[in-house]
Amino acid sequence: MKENKDLIDQFHRDGYLFFENAITNEQLDSLNAELAKWVDESKKHKKPFGRIKDGRPRFDLEPTTHSAESPAVRRITSPAEISDVCLDVVKDNNALDLVADIFGPNITHLGNKINLKLPGAGTEVKFHQDFPFEPHSNEDIMTVLYFLDDVTLDNGPLEVVPGTHNGPLYSHWQNGIFTGAVDDKVMKLNKDKAISCTGKAGSACLMHSKLLHGSASNQSSMPRSLFIITYKAEDAVALSPNHLPSDLVGMVVRGKETGMVRCTSYSVELPEYPKEASFFGQQSKTKNMAM
Repeated sequence: MKENKDLIDQFHRDGYLFFENAITNEQLDSLNAELAKWVDESKKHKKPFGRIKDGRPRFDLEPTTHSAESPAVRRITSPAEISDVCLDVVKDNNALDLVADIFGPNITHLGNKINLKLPGAGTEVKFHQDFPFEPHSNEDIMTVLYFLDDVTLDNGPLEVVPGTHNGPLYSHWQNGIFTGAVDDKVMKLNKDKAISCTGKAGSACLMHSKLLHGSASNQSSMPRSLFIITYKAEDAVALSPNHLPSDLVGMVVRGKETGMVRCTSYSVELPEYPKEASFFGQQSKTKNMAM
């Protein structure tokens, strides 16, 4: 129990935790087998494909580098809708009990996706916070990033800025455009404080939705894939339309449904509902602004 308390205290202090053996070896192997099939399927496509609930593509491809010879899938949205393997992991995994200890006892599922950085894909994630994409009545929202590959300093690891979950909610609008990234001044102030989250496949990083984070492109010959599941306290109620709509949103995974709403005091700009296949398209707007 003391070990769990130490982890909970660390999470509230730093806004993130590294957690080994977050999924079983069997879950890891099954997830990677599903992912390999989807990457192979992508070789037949030249543009994003599949459909999620709102009609946008489920499989997002890197626009400049994807090819049949060198596939560059960068996002699979809501894979648990089309995969029993992914759905089973959403419902039960070794990290979920810790999520319930931190934000519980009642926990619901908010969203899931797979982010990939295949060798040579060039995908990078600009610094941002998750909460401005998904504002709720309170801030008890957890992003859990399950490592499907060994994550090293060279293959584009998650970079987090400890303690920033206790700071302000930054604007993700730049010159009237929702870019899904903080401005350059905020990034420069925090970049040197960032810590890289590396570890073995099957591990996970548990991250508060207000934590400032990003990641560089994959500079290695090894893939870096993450199964990302977002959980929330059951009494956190959405204040804007879910940007990854799914019939699985609101599914109770720990505890029970209470019908209660808990509110905390904060201010945040509402996000723009995305038109692109994924938020990588939104973040690319920062490049266009600089040109």
